[in-house]
Amino acid sequence: MSPHDLINLFISSQYIGVVFFVLLPIFLIYLIIILWQYVKQIEFIKNIEWVLFEIKLPREITKSPQAMEIVLTALHQTNEGTWFSKLTKGDIRPWFSLELVSNGGRIRFYIRTSIKFKNLIESQIYSQYSEVEIMEVADYTLEIPYALNNSDWDLAAFEFELTKEDPYPIKTYIDYGMDKNPEEEEKIDPMTPVLELLGSLKPGEQMWFQYLVMAAKSRYAMPGSWKKEDWVKQANQIIKTKIADTKTEDRPRGDMNLLTPGEKKVIESIERSVGKLGFDCGIRTLYLAKKDIFDKANFGSMASVMKQYNSAEANGFRPSKSTAIKYPWQDITGKKESRLKWQMFDAYRRRAYFYGIYKKRPFVLNSEELATIYHFPGGVAQTPTFERIESRRGEPPANLPL
Repeated sequence: MSPHDLINLFISSQYIGVVFFVLLPIFLIYLIIILWQYVKQIEFIKNIEWVLFEIKLPREITKSPQAMEIVLTALHQTNEGTWFSKLTKGDIRPWFSLELVSNGGRIRFYIRTSIKFKNLIESQIYSQYSEVEIMEVADYTLEIPYALNNSDWDLAAFEFELTKEDPYPIKTYIDYGMDKNPEEEEKIDPMTPVLELLGSLKPGEQMWFQYLVMAAKSRYAMPGSWKKEDWVKQANQIIKTKIADTKTEDRPRGDMNLLTPGEKKVIESIERSVGKLGFDCGIRTLYLAKKDIFDKANFGSMASVMKQYNSAEANGFRPSKSTAIKYPWQDITGKKESRLKWQMFDAYRRRAYFYGIYKKRPFVLNSEELATIYHFPGGVAQTPTFERIESRRGEPPANLPL
C-alpha cells in the first residue's frame, strides 16, 4: 500500500467517524421528532369534531360566483399554532371540504368543517346567499357499505392535478364573462358540465366530487430540498424567466417589448392570479354503484368533465392517481386494484389529503379559481333532478353570531 493510499484511508476513516458519531445521532434525533409530531397530529385529528352542512338552493340565484369567492375567504385560516404547540399537541392548519354529490341524479351541495368554524361559515354563506337553507346532516359516506366484507358495491375513482405550475391560472368565471352578471339565458357557467354529469346518473348510482382546501403554505420546492417557497415567489420566478428569455440581435435580453401579445397576456394572468388568496387544494371524485348496474362509461366521463377549466396558454386539470389498471399483468391477482379502490374510498371518507397516511403534495388555486369550480349555480343549470327549495328565505336566522 502506497503512502498516498494510507493518507486516503486515514481521511476516509475520519469521515466515517464524523458520520457515525456526529451526523448519525443528529439524523436520529430529527427522525424521532418527525415521528413524534406525526403521532401527535394523528391524535389531534382524531379529536376534531366535524360538522357536515348541506346547502339547499332556491330556484333563483342571481349572483355571480364572486359571491362564493367572498364566502371562501372564511376558509383561509392560516393559524396553525407555534412550533411548541405543534410538537406537544400536534396543532395543524385547519382544512375544509367542499363537496358535490349525486345520489341517483339528485344533486346536493355540502361543506365539511370543524365545529370551531361552524358559525363563521354559516354566517358567511347567509351574508351572500340569504335565500339558501343550511342544514347539519349525517355523513352520507357512511351509508355506503363498500367497506364491508362481501360487499356487492363497486367503485371507480380519480384524483386530479394541474397541468402546469401552480401560478398559471385555470379558466375562471371571469374568463367566461360571469362577473358581468349577464341575463340568465346568456350565462355560460363552466360548472354546468359537472352538474349535467351528476344529474345523468340512474337510481342506485352515486358520484362524489370532493374539493379539499386549506390556506396555502410555503413548502419545499422539491423532495430533498431544504429551501421552502410559496406560490407567489414561484410566480415571480416564472415571470422573470419569461422576460429574461426575450432576446434579439439588436435588443437586450429581458426587454418587455419583445414579448408577444400571448406572452404578455399569460404574465398578466399570473400577476392577477397571485394577487388573490391562495389555497392548497386536492381534488378527487368517486363513482359508486352495485356491481349489477355499475356503468364503466362513467369512469371516462369523470376523467374529462373538468376540461372546460383548461387553457392551452395557462393551466388546467388532468387525472393523476386513479383506480384503473392499464395492463392485466400489472395486477394478476386483482389485489392491487382492490387496494387502490379501498384507499380512494377511505381517503374520501376521512377527507384526508394534507396530513396523515394519505398526505399528498397539494396544488394551489386562488379564491377566484376555487369559486369557479364550486359555487351555487343560477337557473342556467336546469338539470331536471337538481333539487331546489320552493320557499324563499327573506333573512338569515336571527340567532347567528355577528
